[in-house]
Parts: sequence; structure tokens; C-alpha cells
Amino acid sequence: MKKFKRILVANRGEIAIRIFRAAREMGIRSVAIYSEEDRLALFRTKADESYEIGKGKSPLDAYLDIDEIISLAKKKGVDAIHPGYGFLSENPEFARKCREEGITFIGPSPEVMEKLGDKITSKIVAKEAGVATIPGIQKPIRNEEEALLFARSCGYPVMIKAAAGGGGRGMRIAQSQEELLDKFQSAKNEAKKAFGDDSMFIEKYLHKPKHIEVQILGDEYGNIVHLYERDCSIQRRHQKVIEYTPAFSLPVELREEICQDALKIARSIGYSNAGTVEFLVDSKGDHYFIEVNPRVQVEHTVTEMCTDIDIVQSQILVAMGYRLDSDEIGIRGQDAIDHRGFSIQCRVTTEDPLNNFMPDTGQINLYRSSSGFGVRLDGGNGFTGAVISPYYDSLLVKVITEARTWKDAIRKAKRSLSELKVGGVKTNIGFLLNVLNTKDFEEGTCDTGFIEEHPELFEIKSSKDKELRLMKIIGERVVNDTKALEKNFDVPQVPSFERKDFKGYKQIFDELGPDGIKDHILREKKLLLTDTTMRDAHQSLMATRMRTIDLVKIAEAMNYNMDKLFSVEMWGGATFDVAYRFLHEDPWERLRLLRERMPNMLLQMLIRGNNTVGYKNYPDNVVVKFIKESAKNGVDLFRVFDSLNWLDGMRLSIDQVLENGKIAEATMCYTGDILDEKRDKYSIKYYVDFAKELERTGAQILGIKDMSGLLKPYAAKKLIKNLKEEVGLPIHLHTHDTTGNGVATILQATEAGVDIVDTAVNSMSGLTSQPALNSVVAALKNTERDTEIDLDKAEDISKYWAAVRPVYANFESDLKSGTTEIYKYEIPGGQYSNLKPQVESFGLGHKFKDVKEMYKRVNEMVGDIVKVTPSSKMVGDFAIFMVQNELTPENILEKGKNLDYPDSVMTYFRGMMGQPYGGFPKGLQEMILKGESPITKRPGELLEDEDFDKIKRHLEDRGISPSEEDIISSALYPKVFDDYLDYIKENGEVTRIGSDVFFHGLMEGESTEISLEEGKTLIVTLIEVGKLLEDGTRNLTFEINGSRRTIKIKDETVKAGESLGEEKIYADPKNEMEVGSSIPGKIVKVLVAEGDEVKKGDSLFVAEAMKMETNIVANIDGKVKDIRVREGDMVESGQLLLCFE
Repeated sequence: MKKFKRILVANRGEIAIRIFRAAREMGIRSVAIYSEEDRLALFRTKADESYEIGKGKSPLDAYLDIDEIISLAKKKGVDAIHPGYGFLSENPEFARKCREEGITFIGPSPEVMEKLGDKITSKIVAKEAGVATIPGIQKPIRNEEEALLFARSCGYPVMIKAAAGGGGRGMRIAQSQEELLDKFQSAKNEAKKAFGDDSMFIEKYLHKPKHIEVQILGDEYGNIVHLYERDCSIQRRHQKVIEYTPAFSLPVELREEICQDALKIARSIGYSNAGTVEFLVDSKGDHYFIEVNPRVQVEHTVTEMCTDIDIVQSQILVAMGYRLDSDEIGIRGQDAIDHRGFSIQCRVTTEDPLNNFMPDTGQINLYRSSSGFGVRLDGGNGFTGAVISPYYDSLLVKVITEARTWKDAIRKAKRSLSELKVGGVKTNIGFLLNVLNTKDFEEGTCDTGFIEEHPELFEIKSSKDKELRLMKIIGERVVNDTKALEKNFDVPQVPSFERKDFKGYKQIFDELGPDGIKDHILREKKLLLTDTTMRDAHQSLMATRMRTIDLVKIAEAMNYNMDKLFSVEMWGGATFDVAYRFLHEDPWERLRLLRERMPNMLLQMLIRGNNTVGYKNYPDNVVVKFIKESAKNGVDLFRVFDSLNWLDGMRLSIDQVLENGKIAEATMCYTGDILDEKRDKYSIKYYVDFAKELERTGAQILGIKDMSGLLKPYAAKKLIKNLKEEVGLPIHLHTHDTTGNGVATILQATEAGVDIVDTAVNSMSGLTSQPALNSVVAALKNTERDTEIDLDKAEDISKYWAAVRPVYANFESDLKSGTTEIYKYEIPGGQYSNLKPQVESFGLGHKFKDVKEMYKRVNEMVGDIVKVTPSSKMVGDFAIFMVQNELTPENILEKGKNLDYPDSVMTYFRGMMGQPYGGFPKGLQEMILKGESPITKRPGELLEDEDFDKIKRHLEDRGISPSEEDIISSALYPKVFDDYLDYIKENGEVTRIGSDVFFHGLMEGESTEISLEEGKTLIVTLIEVGKLLEDGTRNLTFEINGSRRTIKIKDETVKAGESLGEEKIYADPKNEMEVGSSIPGKIVKVLVAEGDEVKKGDSLFVAEAMKMETNIVANIDGKVKDIRVREGDMVESGQLLLCFE
């Protein structure tokens, strides 16, 4: 007997590792070879020795160089070479040269390989052994004419195969003459690349057969056995995807017959070592021999699991000269081989099932394996940090399961695949799970056409890498947000509170109803407070950027410690669209969460009449539906106003609030100055008359909305006193503290008998926000209007917000103290804090004072109107436009007649915002509209009803099952809501990320805890921000729950020319004039030239990846404008290849 000391494995990846392990178990030293591209591959580290080969050769040619491999083997004292599968494993010349050089080839003899390894000669052997074969030509076909001749004689479909190959390489099915001509050459090219031999043969193609193969094992003494059959019918492009044993859906007698036919063929030529005899079984139960693979197969594992025979060790022992019945091998005969249980092998590959299984490349940044009882994992390149190249097979790991029952084997396979986590490259795991979940697979009835005939297998629920998404979000902030602050924030402390039963205003409302609570308020002596911290305070101070997570944390403490509050304003206004637009949150979820955590509070929202929470008029059915859904989700009190104090713009909303059984606060906006008798447009009489009209709507509360903080303290006293004398509704005052007079205004209103006032806790009050709640509480202590709010508890709430507020500092205005400019310019608080960034965005930052002056002049020019969103936005846009274009009220009718005005200005003068008190200035209106007729009635009367069913279908097409809230959100903000869905699809939910991390990322060395969902918390540390690389990116290294992961982030702050590398340009998937590569790989052929006319479906390029050729085709008819690549270029997936004119 020979005794091997060193075995060289002439292969790579998973099979090389399998052989190294077998050798080590047998006490034999292993030698690896590797190409330059594989120098970092895992397999070479598993061998005792490893040597680079093929310097200067292509990645494939390195493993196909017989002379260099044998020369290396001789130099290193190698006794035997194991070829694995693929590459040279079926090359008789390789086996022969090994023998000539005194090296044992672990496999059959070259003579046997010549008879069986070639599909054509093996058919002759099968016929001589009395085994049926598929009709076909017995010698290689030389050209297309011979192929066409055979196809005409036996009929289509036909199959073209590489004579020297396996694994589906160089194999095509042609259904017609056109397909045959098209596919013949590409199959030859693929065979040449994969096997170094482009000999082809052709045969009749059997429709929907099962693919059954038999594992055989023979020794040098004529002993040969089979190790039973495997079902390999689940294939894609003739490459096996899932294999299992036994082929239980076939009758036992048929399976035995097939196994015996395999032995007939093997015995007829004295086969030795391991091999596989393959058959097709048609729907009638007839079986046909198709080929012998004289080597170990990828799927040998399932046979090992069910027979306990180590096929690779047996190969080595046979090559040493041992008999099958020796103690070392231990196979006494066919009867000694027991087949027990069931085994399944799933090939996990780096292929994208949603992109026609195109190979994916890149670096694996997450790899978590999934072993366990009954699971075997044979991997090749599966580890964090591994680089998947386009040069080799896409196999990542083989997941093999074994169990006593078929169903348990499936369950184990599904569990293992679900547990296997791979990030950085796409895999086919979701597709494999879909196959395992089918009834056909469970029943074992799948045939070779199963995948093509079941498109639902490609409906893969994408299992997003949540860690990678998180790293991307944080990484983008760290690298590209130049305004991110140094992280020295205090941790906000939620004050302690006691959950208790008490009757808050929510319970009073539920008990008394809307009209009952009106009377209850009128009987109250104390001043009632609304806290605006959760809505208008942050909208005015920090551009509405307050996130739900910060609101929800304090909500319960608010509910129980501020139990005397009348209401909490926490929804509506700009918070609705900003939640979707900038915070990537669902505002409806915010409403539901706050309702749940503040069960005793009246929840209040701001609604802009027929504009609801938008900036334009909507169809009436949208207004109706929005109010209905808001009421259903938890809003109790609706503050309804119109930006022009136009009652017709409010009436529908008020009616709907009443119809839904909620509290309607009909609100008038305050502007002007009732103390200035020279300004008589908005006089006391105007407000009293308007208040009476509002009372007649049936509303329960009269609101006063002083959005600019123009209501001076003594004006408040005068206004409230007059309204109290004339109107029988409770009065609710809302003002801003931009002037610094806010608390004084509230105290004077209190003296005059106001019932409810808006305030914000001290740390979120003042400036453009509301007056200070704590200060008002303190001022009224021990008076008959005492609010009865616990001042100490209010201070604790204020301390929480004091710690939260610095996180949002980037969104605050430059206003550091009160300013009486407001009385001059009449700019609303929220707009004032946002106006400077808006002006700067137009490049007019240096003219901010001019814009403020122009704001005042524009207001006068359009007739001194009520200014609140959206009318205030119109005035602001108009002012910027006039400064930009050097217009004045004096010259605009002449100089501005040929200009296009901002959308908001056009909308206003068309009458789409409503009708202003006193009407439009006619000359200005006519000049701006340029002959277009304005409307004079409520816009909602002219708008067609929104088609909610159409919106629902649209959202379903976007991949969601829309709720009623989703539908109304899409109706209000179609693009914003679509963009929100796109963001969530790409990045996942971000609501649980702490605001300090969401807005400012992490500093190097900083750690944070992020809860992904209930019971799943990640501890994330930013380890390092890498230096700028040539391609303009940086590598960021994170540690997540103890595991290190790296992500590459494009540095958008780098100036043009600062990055050294040539940036790749990617095709815009939405632009059909651009063609991108469907796979990462090499462009092997450019099939068109600039100026060519092409038709949709014409081939433009041939790309190659992982030894597979793919045609990249035109998606439209067109003329080629320019080609961005040349033959031989390496491209990435999506990279721009060609542009049409």
C-alpha cells in the first residue's frame, strides 16, 4: 500500500477546505495552490502549506495550468493530487501527466476519464452496457449547420452541452432555430473559458424531467458499490441549487433500477474511485443516462450524511490502494451500506435572485453562521472581511441538514438558513427559503423546470441587514454632516411620577361631551393652561424638528405630574409633514403613542381649515377623512383657523369636528394693533363681529391666534374684555413671546377674564415660542385665578426639556433675546425663526434686513392681510422675490409685469388660499395673473373629490398594505409620503435611534445603545473613522454587540479634484436613456458602436462574472449616443455603460 505524506489540492474554495480537513484527519500534510486574486482567500490558510501559481495569468488560467501545478507538486515532494470538482477534475490529460510524473491522481484512470468524462463517449459506453440514453449526436458538432441539421431531424427543443464540462457551464436550451443560432456561440465561449475546451454536442431535450444521480465508489480490484441516489432536480440554468437524498418521490423499484444501471456502466469499464452517474427520469417513469462525472460532486455531502461514509477519505484510501472491504474503508459489500434518514443540501451563493441571479461582489461586512444539531456547514469564503471577487464560482457555503424524517430535515434547513446572516453582498438565502416552503418541495415532486415555472419563488421578502442600515445612517452623519455638534449633552432625566386614577379634562370631556365641557370651562375660576411644548413651541424655536422619541419619554410624567393642565397641544400644523419629510417618522404613530401615554389629557391639534395640515386647499372629501382619522386616533380638541380669517375656509372643518363628537375651537387670527386708532382695518368691531360669526358655527371654544406676538398686554385686556361682553364662548388665547411681552399679555388677558391660555414650559418658552408656563403659574399663585399646577413638578418637567433642547441647537434661529421689531414687521414667530435660513438659501443672507423691510411693505401692498401659514409664507416668498429682482411697491406694476411669480404668490392671487378681508388689490392681481381669472368661491367647491381607491392601489404597488391613515397622508402629501416609504424601505425605522445620534452621529470611541425593536438592543461603538481613500470614500469601523464591522461612506464634503481616484458613474435607474451594468464583472464584448440604431431587446454588451456570460440588452428603441466602457473593462453593478440620444 502507498502511504501519502503530502496531498496537493488542485482547486480552491469550499472543496479545497473539505479535502484539507479529510487529509488532516488522516494524518496527511496538505498543500494548497492559489492565484494572485485568491491570496487573501480563506481556503489557503486551512492547508499546511500554500503556494501562489499562475503569476501573470488570468484568474481562471492559474488553476488550469497543468505543467505548473505538476512542477510545483514535484518540487514540494507531493505524493498525490486531488482535483476536487471543476477546473482540471475531469481532464484526462492532467491525470495522465500526474501518472507520468509518478504522482497519484486521486480519481479514476485517464483511460476511464476519456470514456466517461466526455458526454459523447460516455453515451457509447452506456449503450454498450445496455442502459438507455437520450437521442443525440455521438460526436462533437463543429458548427451551427450541424446543430441545425440535428434539430430538424429530432425536433425542438434541443440542448447544447459542453462536451468537457459540468455544473451547467456551456449548456443552453434552444426552443427554435433563432434561439439555437443565438445560443450556440455563447455556449461555446462559456465552455472554452470554464474548461479550456469548446467542443459541443447536441441532444433532444426532455421536458420537465427529474434529475437523479447515483453516487458510485470503486476500488482497483474490481469492487464497486453505489451509495444510493440523490435528487438534483431543483436547478437554475442547469446548475443545481438544492439537492437531497433519497429521491423518495420515485418508486423504490425505479430507484433501485437506476442504481443498478449506474453499476452496469461503472463495471463495464472497471471504474475506480468516486464518481456520479446521472440520469433524467421523464414524467412516464422512463429513465435515461445522461453523463458520468468522474470526480467528487458538490452534493456528495448529503450522501455522506445518510450513509456515514466519508467519500473524500474513501477517495484517498482507494488511491493509496486499499480495497473497499478493507478495515480502513470498511465497506464489506453493497448490502453493508445502509441509507438512513433524509438529508438536504442548500447552496448559498452570492447571487441576487431579484436580478436574474446575477453574481454580486464586494466585501462581506457581516457573517454569522448557523450550525446546530443536524446541520453541517461546508464553507469556502464565508467570514467577515472576505472579499467576493467576480472571477470564481459564487458558492459561499453549503448548508446541509440531516434528520430521521423528511419534514424535520426541511425544518432544520429552514432554521439554519434563516439564522445565517450575511451582509455586504447579496445572497440567494431568501430564494432558497421560498423553495423549501413550497408544497412541491415537501412532496418531492419538483422537476428540472420547477424554478422557471414558479415565478412566486422570486417574491422574496428582503431580509434587510439592520446593523448595516444603522451603520450607514450614523456613518453618513459622521462623515458628511458638517454641522454635527461635539457630543457633550446632558442625559435628559424623566422626573419620577406616580400612576394614579384621577379625573383629568379628558375624563371630564368624555363624561360631559363637547357642549358640556364648554359650560364646565365657563364655570371654572382658575386660569386653564394649554402646554404647547410638544407642538408650537418646538415648531417655532427649532423648525419643527422635535422627534417622537423625545416627546414620548416625558409624556407619562406630563400626564401624572401636570394633572391640572387643560390640554396638551401636540399635533398638527407643520409637525405633520416635517415628521415624514425630515424625521422619517409616521406622525400618526406619534399621535397614537402620546394618546396611550397621556390618558388623562385633552390632546389638541392645529388644523388650517380646508388646508388641514397642508399648504393648499384640498377637496372636501380629504378634509372630511382627515378629521375623521385624527379624531379616531386620539385628537380631542381641534383648533380650526383660516389664514385669511375667511369663515368659508373654516366652516367645513368645524362641521366635521362637531360631527365626530369632538371639541371645536373656532379661531380668529390677530393682526394689526387695536390700540392704534389710525389702523382701523382690524378694529375691535372687526374682531367682535367675527367672533359672533364663529360662535354661530356651533363651536364650543373661541380661539384667538396671535401668531406673530402682536397682541400687546393692554390690547389683550381690551380685546378679551370686549369679547367677554359680546360672546358666550370660553376664550382660548394663543400668543408668541417674540417681543418679550408674552407673560404680561397673558396676565392682562387673565385680568380681563380669558378662560384658557397657551404656554410652554420655561426651558422651551420665550422668543418665538409661547410665554413661560412656570412663570405664569408662579405669578398667579395665591390669587383667585391660581392655576393649581404644582410648580415644583412643572420645574422638573422643564429640566427635562432643558437637557433635550441643546441636541436641536442647529435648528434654532440666531434670535437670542426678545425683539420689538415684530411690531414693525409683523412676521409670525415660526416664520421668523425660519426666514433667515430661507433667505440664505437664495444667496441673500447679506440682505436679510432688506427682506424684513420688504416683508412689511409687501404686506401693505397686498392690503394688510392676516399673516399665518400659508398666507404668511406668501408674503415671505413675495418679499424675497422682490429683493431678488430689485422690485418695489412703486415700480412693480411696470417692472414686474413680465416676471414669473413664486407659486405661493400665484396661488394666493388666484383665490386658492381664500378671500382676504377687504379683497385683493385689483391692479396687482391682474398683473400677476396675466389675464387668468381668479376664483371667488371656496376652492373646495371647485375641486374634484380625491380618488382614495386610486391612492390605495398606488400604495399597494409601492409594496405596502395601506392603512386609512396612510391613504390620507398620501392624499395630502403624495411625493413626501412616497419619499418617506422609499426611505423606510432603504433604511428601516429610525424612530428608536436616540436624537443625539440621529442628528450628530457618534464620536470616535463613543458608545450608544439603540433598541431596534422590543427585546432587541444593539450596543454600538464607533471605533475609527478612516482616512480619505482615492475613490473619495472613508472606511468607518464599528463594534456592534462586540463584533467589528466596517462600512464605506462616500465623503461628500471633499471638494472637486481633492479625491485622487477616478469616480465611477452610475446609470440613473429612472432614466431609460441610460444603460447600466446588470452585474459586477468584466465587459468581454461591446456589440454596438456610437451612432448605431438599436431595438428594444437587442444585445449591447456581453459581461462575464464568475465564469458565466450575461447579455446586457437595450431597454428601449434608440440611437447610441456614447459608450462609456471598452472590452476588458471591469465594471460594478449599475455602472453606466451606454447612453442613448
